[in-house]
Amino acid sequence: MRTLYLLCALFFLVLMPVPGFGGIINTVQRYYCRIRGGRCAVLSCLPREEQIGRCSSRGRKCCRRKK
Repeated sequence: MRTLYLLCALFFLVLMPVPGFGGIINTVQRYYCRIRGGRCAVLSCLPREEQIGRCSSRGRKCCRRKK
């Protein structure tokens, strides 16, 4: 039973992002952006696009065409 707790703790430590690099979280956010029909923009959205979310914790924006 103790090994189960240890394995769970190690699993959560592996999933925790390092400050400045949110590997798993950023991947999920990019995937969710694609599902919603958007694209990840580095600086800002194009004039005919609207921001619908974020692609990373560093400030990349999820943009799609205005309806």
